[in-house]
Amino acid sequence: MPDQPRRRRQPGRGSPPRARAGGAQPRSDGASRRSDGTSRGGAGRAGGSVRGSRDSTRESAEDTKRKARKDLRGEAQNLPRWVVDDLTRVTPKERVAAALEALGDASEAMGDARYHAAVKHARKAKGLAPRDATVRETLGLAAYRVGDWQTALSELRTYRRFSGETTHLPVEIDALRALGKPRAVENAWEELQKRGGKPIVMKEGLVVYASFLIDQGDAETAYELTAPGRITARAYPQDLRVWYVAARAAAVTGRGDEAGRLRNAILENDPAFPGIDDLESMIRASGR
Repeated sequence: MPDQPRRRRQPGRGSPPRARAGGAQPRSDGASRRSDGTSRGGAGRAGGSVRGSRDSTRESAEDTKRKARKDLRGEAQNLPRWVVDDLTRVTPKERVAAALEALGDASEAMGDARYHAAVKHARKAKGLAPRDATVRETLGLAAYRVGDWQTALSELRTYRRFSGETTHLPVEIDALRALGKPRAVENAWEELQKRGGKPIVMKEGLVVYASFLIDQGDAETAYELTAPGRITARAYPQDLRVWYVAARAAAVTGRGDEAGRLRNAILENDPAFPGIDDLESMIRASGR
């Protein structure tokens, strides 16, 4: 669910440490789906590990500095310098090395899609460095991946409070949706609209919220929110996810022709887009 790395990162801001390209997507149509229609557990935006999300032009110098530190053990040696520095600033000195090692292990597990292991390592890191935003972010995203919605919600809210960012508000909304808290979903959606975020974050939020509306029986509003003004031949992945939800809403509201048009546009951009079989069934049921 990805944001691009920022040049100067404040403590905890941005993605979990290894890369935005390997994390959880909020779901689009039920407890076992993500926002692009695939099952939980595949690669996506929101979760990833800690490596490589800082400005790549600075990595060589930062790697040299990082390797000079003698207290980095195991996977901690692969953490970006900003992660090491941020955690060191907010953690008692005697806990830093162990906390970084645990965070490195959690990052490695996230990158390898070993989400239960990531939760275990991230919990250990939290016990050692509870004031570090990246630790809380990583635990929240790992918990989301294994379906521990309450932990995911709590940790990502803490991350947002520490960092001041809305990056993972779409995942928070999806956790609330999974917990069956419609009023809280509405409140979180309003918070995202008020505070804003990068375009990709806003689109992920739209995907989750519109999917929630379909679940709630308000497919008409979902369609109004997601129907694209124009369809382009070379769309971004996040746009395809919005189109997918729009197509679902169109099918539910009897707009079979429009749902078919959106389906075709999605397939022209990505022939392997997940969830198409489900969409086809919905279009057939719409009477097209």
